Formats: sequence, C-alpha cells, structure tokens
Amino acid sequence: MTDELDLFRQQLQGVAPIKQDRHLSHPSPTQPSDAQLARRASACAQLDEIEDGLSDTLPAQLKPDDLISYKKSGIQEGVFKKLRLGKYPIGDRIDLHQLRLEQARIQILRFIHQSQLNGHRCVLIIHGKGAKSNPPARMKSYVCHWLPQLEDVLAVHTAQPMHGGYGAIYVLLRKSLERKIDNQERHARHLG
Repeated sequence: MTDELDLFRQQLQGVAPIKQDRHLSHPSPTQPSDAQLARRASACAQLDEIEDGLSDTLPAQLKPDDLISYKKSGIQEGVFKKLRLGKYPIGDRIDLHQLRLEQARIQILRFIHQSQLNGHRCVLIIHGKGAKSNPPARMKSYVCHWLPQLEDVLAVHTAQPMHGGYGAIYVLLRKSLERKIDNQERHARHLG
C-alpha cells in the first residue's frame, strides 16, 4: 500500500493545488418574461375554469337502459340527427369503467377540454350501463348531469349499439376557434 502511495506522490510532484472559493456560485435564476407570465396565468385560469365547471349536486337517478338525449338551443335538427345516428367520425374516446365519481369528473373535464383543443367535433364517453352498481346507473346519471353544464358541449345522445349502446354517449363539441377560422377561410375561398 505504501508503494502505491509513494508512486502517487511522485506523480503529483510539481503540481500546485487550485485556489478555490469557499462558496459555489450558481447563476441566479432569471425572472420569467412577461409572455411566460401571461401563458402561466392563462393556463392557471383554464385549470380553475375546468375544475370549477361542474356541480356536485345529486343528479336525477337514471336507469341502466334509459336513453340519453340533450341538445342546446340553436343546434340544428339535421346536426342532432347525424349525432344520434352515430354518423360523425369519433375523434376520441374515454372509458370511465373502474373510476370513482371524483376521478371520472376530473377525467371528463380534461378529456372534453383536450378534445376541443384538438379540434375534435364528436367524442365518445363510455360510462357503462351501471346495472350492477348501487344505486344502478350511478356513473351514467352523473355523466349525463355534468355534460350539459359544460360550455363546449353542444349535444349528447346515447350511442348506437356498435359504439356501446346504453353504456356510452356521443358528445358533440363546439368547434375550436382555429376550426372556425379555417371554415370561414374555406368558405370565403369558395365564394370569392
């Protein structure tokens, strides 16, 4: 062992130690720009808006085989019929099986918000019939109570059997701002 130590000392002859400060200097964190602060505030406001959007009051109790049908005023019958018949392409879907009510509530809010941002017009929510739950159709009842409260939800209808029947619903979403602008530009080109 002493041979190795002697060898090491020989190798280090003539090497001077580096003078070191007693403290390490870290670059001070930069302050966020006004644009970053604005984006952060906007994101927080959107989260608050999403989180506060739904009432937790007890909804009217549905039965497992109840048909769900809702549309906001101003929705054309042809648009609603197309939704009812499952003719819109399903942009995205979410399955709420195995979720507790509060989890489902948060997932629905995020799902609707993200689907609308992604430009989806029609989405599918699989809530299950709830024939074995106590009380029956509990999740279905809450989902159908929450959706009409959301501004971006224009219409809701029980899905066709090929998409889940009484255990799922189609949700028609408001067009995103980008989609509206795109449609306006497309129509302007056809007219002009």
